[in-house]
This record gives sequence, structure tokens and C-alpha cells, in this order.
Amino acid sequence: MASSKCTFNLEHLAWQSGHTAIAGVDEAGRGCLFGPVYAAAVILDPDRPIRGLNDSKLLDPPTRERLAILIRERAVAFAVASATAAEIDRINILQASRLAMRRAVEALHIAADYLLIDATTVELPLPQKPIIRGDALSRSIAAASILAKTSRDARLRELDVIYPGYGLASNKGYGAPVHLAGLDRLGPTPEHRMTYAPVRDRAQRSLFAEVTF
Repeated sequence: MASSKCTFNLEHLAWQSGHTAIAGVDEAGRGCLFGPVYAAAVILDPDRPIRGLNDSKLLDPPTRERLAILIRERAVAFAVASATAAEIDRINILQASRLAMRRAVEALHIAADYLLIDATTVELPLPQKPIIRGDALSRSIAAASILAKTSRDARLRELDVIYPGYGLASNKGYGAPVHLAGLDRLGPTPEHRMTYAPVRDRAQRSLFAEVTF
């Protein structure tokens, strides 16, 4: 059984089975009301360890940003990809997350021969293992979670400039009070996920108000 600590134990098992390019894969932004879902794939170098890797949700923002720099410097390979809000609305968030993960794996400049994935699988002809809470158990998945989270946060800061009034730079698209107040006041943007109830319900109320005015 895997340790409750974030270790290389799962990677070692794959290495012992003959795999050499083991990619950790994770996503960020599934629960947000706004913007794309991001995913990353990371092949770590065991000879260039990175101290402090863990589930990105357990790390403060400065630590995540510092670790993201180290991951990009020391990983054998990494890639970040996304699926848009429109894709999320069309195929649902689970399938869009898996799509973003697949895109990240396919974008690796060194082809992975084994995948460790946080809690799901991807549609690729590769041996893979879904790990519940994998971002807290596998250093490769933790590295992917950090890259996915920091990349998405950076994109949300950019989108906050394009769509002011929702507090996106601070709430990163989650349903914080300032975000919901912005939806009430301004309505949804093209980057909002219209199939999510807080967005859909407010859009319907806004439309009803316009029709009955």
C-alpha cells in the first residue's frame, strides 16, 4: 500500500516493471464557474529531486510558484494544456478534464510510457493507474497539480483584466461572494461555464428580467 506521504513509491513500482518515462497527470479548476480547466503532465528526474512537492491545494501560493519554477527547471519533460469553458459545457467537466489531461500527455516532448493520474484515466493507449488522492501520494502527480494550478491562476489574472468586476484575480473563478455579485450585476461572460447552476440560474433570471421589463 502506498504511503500517506507524498513519495516516489508509485513511480518506483512502475520503474521496477520496466517503465522509464512515467508521467504524473493532474488537473486544476474543475469546480470553478469561469474559464478553462487546466491539466499538466510531468516526468520527473529522480536524480534531480524537488523538496516539498505535495498536493497544490495544501500549499500556499508563494510555495506553489516557487515549486513550479523548480519543476520546469528540473523535470525531464512537462506540458500544460486546457479545455475551454465551451468544451466543458458541451461534454461536461469530467470529460473536459480528461480531454485536457490527454492533451497535456500528448504535448510532452518525451513520450510517456506509463501514466500516474489523479483519480481518473485518459483515453490514450498507454498503461496507466488512477490514484485516489494521487496528488498527495505521488510526487509526479503532485508536480502536475502544481503546474496545472499555477498555470491556470496566471491565466485567470490575465482574464481578470479582460473581464473586470468579477474578482477573478483573487477568486480564480470560484463562486466567491464578489464573483457571484459580479454575475448578478454584469451577467455571464463568454468564459463562464453556462451549465454550472450558479451561472445558469443567474443568466436565466437576467433574461427573464429583460423579457418582463
